[in-house]
Amino acid sequence: MLLFFGLASIYAVLFRGTSPIPFLLVLGLAVVVYLLRSSGFDRASLWRPGTLWSQARSIAALWCLAAVCLSATVAFLRPGLLFAFPREDPLIWALVMVLYPLLSVYPQELIFRGFVFHRYATVFGEGARMVAASAVAFGFVHIAFGSWISVAMTIVGGWIFASRYRRTRSLFTVSVEHALYGMLVFTVGLGQYFYHGAAGA
Repeated sequence: MLLFFGLASIYAVLFRGTSPIPFLLVLGLAVVVYLLRSSGFDRASLWRPGTLWSQARSIAALWCLAAVCLSATVAFLRPGLLFAFPREDPLIWALVMVLYPLLSVYPQELIFRGFVFHRYATVFGEGARMVAASAVAFGFVHIAFGSWISVAMTIVGGWIFASRYRRTRSLFTVSVEHALYGMLVFTVGLGQYFYHGAAGA
């Protein structure tokens, strides 16, 4: 509770409006050191890329459904935002598409999947309770962006990613899936709910 909810609340109060990337990188590095020094941790789960191919069809089907639903929702409720980012600032959009998976996604997966699943297995087990704990912790930390929409969306996303990690034990595979959803969100016009500058405003 202190580690995931207490620190997230402190960050939301004291550092709201600042980029979370430096914090993510430091925490991600600390998690790697912890996991590598932990007995019983499956080091192969830090990568294990071979599982991506067996999951590709499932990932693609779910992502396509999400893409249609999110695009339709934005088109209906906020039509001016639909694809506004790539249309109005294509160079920055392209930079986000490249850097987001590297600087944000993998560190998040290290923390909320790799660390949580290993450290708290004795508390939540390996099933649905673990998936739920990972999803809720992942969603709650997004209060830093100052919107209930970002929290709600990331709880759903966290459930998808935690379920995938539970099946594959591959941070590479779940990071690819996470990156696809994040890129979708920024592209269709929902990026304002996941941008630290908007929270500061």
